Amino acid sequence: MPSRTALESIMGELRRAMASIPDTQQRLMELSGTAWSADRTVKVVVGPRGQLVDVEIDPRVFRRPDAHALRSAILSASAQAVSQVVEKTQDLMYEQLPPEVAELRERFQPGRPDPVARAFRSDADLVAEREADRG
Repeated sequence: MPSRTALESIMGELRRAMASIPDTQQRLMELSGTAWSADRTVKVVVGPRGQLVDVEIDPRVFRRPDAHALRSAILSASAQAVSQVVEKTQDLMYEQLPPEVAELRERFQPGRPDPVARAFRSDADLVAEREADRG
């Protein structure tokens, strides 16, 4: 069981984190992710919530139209861009948590999935998990 001093320290850290919420929210809303398709013909930009903000398609893709390949390139680049935003969001959120919280969480919930990471899974990951569950 954590000592009273450790709990007081955690509470102080949590108070500081709560005070920084407006700044954290602002920083979260400034995040974005940018990714290119493997063949560099598609560039995708997503905003802080992983929503598509911009897509650039190199005109060369229309020389040999292939809707399936274009779809795959857009989805792949989008997934990469969303992963960037998710990672940046997690990093920002972890910055706000006192280190003792992670230690306590692991001590009292060993082997359980990280709740912060689970909260920021991408829609593509969620859909893939549902499809895997349906088997």
